[in-house]
Amino acid sequence: MQKLTLKEKIIATALVLFEKNGYHGVTVDQIVKEAGTSKGGFYHNYRSKDELLYHIHDVFISYVFEKGKEAYNNFDTPVSRMCAIMQSFTKVFDLYKPHITVFYQESAYLTGEFYQRIKEKRDEYRKLIVKVIQEGQESGDFREEVPADISAMAIIGMVNWTYKWFNKDGPLTIDSISRVYIDLLLHSLLTHKGKSQYAVQAYLLKSQPSL
Repeated sequence: MQKLTLKEKIIATALVLFEKNGYHGVTVDQIVKEAGTSKGGFYHNYRSKDELLYHIHDVFISYVFEKGKEAYNNFDTPVSRMCAIMQSFTKVFDLYKPHITVFYQESAYLTGEFYQRIKEKRDEYRKLIVKVIQEGQESGDFREEVPADISAMAIIGMVNWTYKWFNKDGPLTIDSISRVYIDLLLHSLLTHKGKSQYAVQAYLLKSQPSL
């Protein structure tokens, strides 16, 4: 197993403590004690507990945003781009569930420049999804009567709630959950023209034959 750097160890320790006791219920002294480091080691990596909370947020938001941009650049149709974005978006709940749980529990304490940086990334991600939906509407693949901005917010809201119930040891893998989301999304957005495309069928769930 790869050894954690001190910076990663501090984050891992803080995640456990914040999730258990809340942001204001944890001190820097507790973090350094549990992490087996010193205050000097902590402040060498983070200027404050607020900056640590920012980094916990930034890790997964940056991942989602970068993967979203990769999906847009690596695929060339609105449908394939949207599906790739959904796959990477859903996967974050498998990779960074502790970070996301702390984010939703403690995000109200993120203020000032740290709040602004996170807000800008979240806004850019939302705009990327809106852009893909609008391109699908222009190509005739997505329904024009469904507002792109509301659709984007609905998608983000639906997927974000995964952190509440996803269990790595549960019956569904994150990939199978992603396929369900994609199927729901496409059936909501696709026009008859979009559904008729042969390539689209690969993204839709197939009904199981009855026994």
